[in-house]
Amino acid sequence: MTIRSFSLKHFPSDPPASDFQIAGSIEWHSHILSFSYTLLGPVAELALPAPAEQPSRKKSLWEETCFEVFLGVKNSPRYWEFNISPAGHWNVYRFNAYRQGMEEEPSITSLPMNIDRRSEALRLSVRIGLEHIFPGDQALEAAVSAVIKTIQGTMTCWALVHPGQRADFHRRDSFIIDL
Repeated sequence: MTIRSFSLKHFPSDPPASDFQIAGSIEWHSHILSFSYTLLGPVAELALPAPAEQPSRKKSLWEETCFEVFLGVKNSPRYWEFNISPAGHWNVYRFNAYRQGMEEEPSITSLPMNIDRRSEALRLSVRIGLEHIFPGDQALEAAVSAVIKTIQGTMTCWALVHPGQRADFHRRDSFIIDL
């Protein structure tokens, strides 16, 4: 079992991030991926979509407040992007290499999650079996990130590291969590 805690940093050239903090954990055990985020701060300042009565697969979730996990097989260019909206909507994409061959992952038809909204905290967690994507004992590496939008329309990008001149969550040198 591998459990890793994380704390995200906003991209240095983004506007000031107010009093927000984003932390969480990611776990990989017996082909089950579990991850959780806790965003602390004045949640009322965020542009959050209303909770969906029936969460579903949606495109372009990163254009609003969105939490993301990137998962790749070590020493392989292939990777997967998990997008989670605070509304409960989600999507999972697979890539053949850096930003190449993007397709929705057809083997994932739902993304079970829990979302808890409070005045000073937003928490969400996901737990999903991935044995159909990673059938063997493969060494995995992950990146964790978030896009946060305020009610004024300001967007900030958050990640474990920001290795480039611009925010780019797809860079494999940002997949720094070994699972």
